[in-house]
Amino acid sequence: MNTSNKARGGKAIYGASVGILMLEAKFPRIPGDIGNAVTWPFPVHFKIVRGASPDAVVNKQAEGLLPVFIEAAEELIADGVDGITTSCGFLALMQQELAEALPVPVATSSLMQVELVNRLLGPGKRAGVLTISKSNLTPLHLEKAHVPADTPIGSTEGGREFTRAILGSELELDVELARQDNIDAALALVEAHPDLGAIVLECTNMVPYAASIREATGLPTFSIESFVSWFQSGLCPRSY
Repeated sequence: MNTSNKARGGKAIYGASVGILMLEAKFPRIPGDIGNAVTWPFPVHFKIVRGASPDAVVNKQAEGLLPVFIEAAEELIADGVDGITTSCGFLALMQQELAEALPVPVATSSLMQVELVNRLLGPGKRAGVLTISKSNLTPLHLEKAHVPADTPIGSTEGGREFTRAILGSELELDVELARQDNIDAALALVEAHPDLGAIVLECTNMVPYAASIREATGLPTFSIESFVSWFQSGLCPRSY
């Protein structure tokens, strides 16, 4: 136990252990979304990565963007954060590179939970992934996040609202249509793969619908919220 009455400095900002690298986007970030500050029961620090649009990161595989992500992360660290996460699951592509470049722990993608969730499940059960864009989620994304190559993948692609509005960075979002897209995609995933024991949401914008997915499917549903909450608990453990 530290009995010293002396406080230690060296940071510009205190109390926000998690730094979140945000895509540059204009779609509504409703409560539950990673980019809505009220989502978090603990302080976080945001940094927008200029030029990193949803289209550039998801449809174009974040090509050429690693240097600006490193620069933005370094600024967050200089300001005082103790760990880095991102606002897009597709940034699993940068996990190794960011971890090697930065002096703090890095948790780029909710997909990184799949390996752990699989270990929680009994024989014959496995986790499935729900993504915003199955057509853009490549084997390399899965490999970088240590997701088994045969993991079942479901998607909101082809739905009425969610994928289009988010990837198109539209200014309006019909929340209930987006919720239904997520529920429908999750139910289709479960129907196609009866061996599923849990669902991991790739997309950081799916968190507002996680409870609805859990209720509709009956399966434990993990998201960037569960991942970052676990991450933060290690960066800043509670004192007792």
